[in-house]
Amino acid sequence: MPRKPKYRRVLLKLSGEGLMGERDYGLDPPTLERIALEVRAVHEMGVEVCLVIGGGNIFRGISAAGVTIERTSADYMGMLATVINALAMQSMLESQGVQTRVQSAIPMSMICEPYIRRRAMRHMEKGRVVIFAAGTGNPFFTTDTAAALRAVEMGCDVLLKGTQVDGVYSGDPKHEKDAKRFDSLDYHEVLSQDLKVMDASAIALARENKVPIVVFSIHNPHALADAVTGSGTFTLICEGG
Repeated sequence: MPRKPKYRRVLLKLSGEGLMGERDYGLDPPTLERIALEVRAVHEMGVEVCLVIGGGNIFRGISAAGVTIERTSADYMGMLATVINALAMQSMLESQGVQTRVQSAIPMSMICEPYIRRRAMRHMEKGRVVIFAAGTGNPFFTTDTAAALRAVEMGCDVLLKGTQVDGVYSGDPKHEKDAKRFDSLDYHEVLSQDLKVMDASAIALARENKVPIVVFSIHNPHALADAVTGSGTFTLICEGG
């Protein structure tokens, strides 16, 4: 029996590192294909899907800033890295038969559409997956903040944060054996405990607009479909926890 989705419209936030697989840099085609298949499975449930993908697998602006490159330039370079990832995901999704559009906050009309809110919503209503690239288009803002902003603008029912671990922990579970995993959290708890799931401005924006955040591992098979149907292992961040 087909599973029933809990949400009508979702935004999936992926880190650039999540596309590397076992590599140290760049894109891993099998990983890209697996994630595209997961997105297709959710899309076939009738869920409207949009994505924001980071660029850390290619260039991380905040790491380069202050060392060799001025911060504003470094952030713009990071935004361009997100466009590369968006185009790669678009190609992989379309090879799976999913119509996809890339919209960039920095206009580059030769390769993708500019970000236009009403056009993006229309694409999703027509059954297309929309990938938002180049963050907010402004330096000093992360792709986490861009994801929260686009989720609010698109009227999404939830922001799905695909990470390297299966939820939010009190510490890094890779280095702290006694780190506690949370099933649910209030926005305020995430901010007051300084839990490193998303940056503070993204959490505050989601709280202000009552957009719940579901944090799950993108590496677990069928994890995206599980998150959309409310099953599987994840942490839910919402008002009241």
